[in-house]
Amino acid sequence: MKKLLVTGGAGFIGANFVHYWMQHYPSDKVVVIDALTYAGNIANLASVKDNQNFTFVHGDICDQNLIETLLTEHDIDTVVHFAAESHVDRSITGPDAFIETNILGTYALLKAAKIVWLDAPKAEGKEPKENHRFHHVSTDEVYGTLSATDPAFTEDTAYAPNSPYSASKAASDHLVRAYHHTYGLNVTTSNCSNNYGPYHFPEKLIPLVITNILHNKSLPIYGDGDKLEIGYM
Repeated sequence: MKKLLVTGGAGFIGANFVHYWMQHYPSDKVVVIDALTYAGNIANLASVKDNQNFTFVHGDICDQNLIETLLTEHDIDTVVHFAAESHVDRSITGPDAFIETNILGTYALLKAAKIVWLDAPKAEGKEPKENHRFHHVSTDEVYGTLSATDPAFTEDTAYAPNSPYSASKAASDHLVRAYHHTYGLNVTTSNCSNNYGPYHFPEKLIPLVITNILHNKSLPIYGDGDKLEIGYM
């Protein structure tokens, strides 16, 4: 049985992950921490809130002491880190929140995981926590922007972030990698690309266009409407 801490689990991708995991692995314990900012909605988790294996915590990932407490009290062996500020336009007008959440928040999580999974057992003369895992959810935008004729990104593509959002995610990716190579923390990173589906916040392209159509409103065009950046909304 696994015991997961899911950060940002009341958001769009996080909530879908929680529903998927609890459906396919019903015996596992899932603890969600979410700050419930504008993009987080506790209603996204309404169908699982009464499950005895589910726990919701309203909190901030920058609160390292809280994270350490959750990892310890729930005997967490897996962190799935979705929590992030993720809107490019918002990062341009207000980058501070992106630096705080995406970089400092990830750093707080990594420090807490290292202390609980590696340092505390060693201080007690024990082996580090077995089979621990810190999974970091990143974005394809750390690789930059594609033109219409560029080949697709791969995991070997050099990082070239072009916005405060993508730069903050790139920084957090490097921190995660460093905590593996420096301290031996077991980590993995995935790079999402233009996800869409249930619980999608309506500022994003697909739900925004659908909502505007349903309300007979004009549809937004970015740039000249003929470039791939329309997908970076």
